[in-house]
Amino acid sequence: MVYTLDPRQTIIVAILVLFLGKYLSQKVTLLREYNIPEPVIGGVLISLLITVSFFLFDSYVAFSLEGRDTFLIIFFTSIGLSSRLVTLLAGGRPLMIMLGLAVAFLFLQNFTGMLVTWVTGLSPQIGILGGSISLSGGHGTTAAWAPTFIERYGITNAMELGMATATFGLVLGGVLGGPIARHLISKHELESSSKEHITVGIPQQPSDESITVNSVLNALLILCIAIGLGIHINLLLTYAGFKLPMFVTCLFAGIILTNTIPLLFKKIRWPTGTPTLALISDLCLGLFLSMSMMSLQLWKLIDLAGPFVLLLVCQVIMITLFVIFVVFRLLGKNYDAAVMSAGFAGLGLGATPTAIANMTAVAEKYGASPQAFLVIPLVGAFFIDIANAVVVKLILAMVS
Repeated sequence: MVYTLDPRQTIIVAILVLFLGKYLSQKVTLLREYNIPEPVIGGVLISLLITVSFFLFDSYVAFSLEGRDTFLIIFFTSIGLSSRLVTLLAGGRPLMIMLGLAVAFLFLQNFTGMLVTWVTGLSPQIGILGGSISLSGGHGTTAAWAPTFIERYGITNAMELGMATATFGLVLGGVLGGPIARHLISKHELESSSKEHITVGIPQQPSDESITVNSVLNALLILCIAIGLGIHINLLLTYAGFKLPMFVTCLFAGIILTNTIPLLFKKIRWPTGTPTLALISDLCLGLFLSMSMMSLQLWKLIDLAGPFVLLLVCQVIMITLFVIFVVFRLLGKNYDAAVMSAGFAGLGLGATPTAIANMTAVAEKYGASPQAFLVIPLVGAFFIDIANAVVVKLILAMVS
């Protein structure tokens, strides 16, 4: 028996899931140390309870997810509106090298996934889903791409498989980064050359703006305009035969607007870098992930348990070798390269927060690396999503 909740009830549960995740994150040290997102914590717990209900009572709760993708589009549009090209260009040569490595790794990650599916007799599309979409892309990208795999390739458990891979990848990415950096620093006797204090992330300009009705209305106005532009870009690309997920073209639209309109019309109040835009972004991502995770039907993964474990093992081995023998060497084999290697491990298996957590742990023990904390967040927060969408599109075209 299936109990289906309507959209209002679904949002109520999603909010409760967020509160549950926040509570558990505060109470369970392990969850904080591995930087597991709060929506993932609460959502996985609820999906596990629903799975138990399915096996014990042959019944489960289903959710109405019609509004979920709207939250995703708003989130990625806000990311685009926060991406200034001036900041992106500040990374210099190491940023360009890291970007090239990240794109090359996206291909390797997908080829590794397809190799596992070839050995286990599964479709190559499952290998792509268990590659850069779920690992480098994370939960948000997985949820965005899953409908395509369900509708176009008939992989009915695409959401469950992708979310499970992303969740385990998040943990494994946090576990690998520190040991890899320690190995490299010890082996090559590296030391920090920076005299600066430890910094985390990209320095933000201080803002005196408070969140008001006018600031919210202004941010919503700009978001709606950017989303409208993104929709038209998507239609234009579709007409040209190049289909991308709507969230990617809305991300593009945000980037275009935030790097043109404020320069042309300097008196316009633009939401980039404001607490209001950050609030809207966090709220939409939290609700989107909560709805995605709590709706997982985990019983659909049972038939793929063996291949799933093999896929994760192969991906871990591949990124470890790639980081030690390629990333570290091409970045200069110095201390900054070692710290960025720890970040790359977190970025490739988990997400940008995992990468930051890895580098913070290394920097606290061995010394500051300002360059690493500039380059890795730029690649993770801006370039990966765009490059990943293009790479996935190309590889799907190759195997279709």
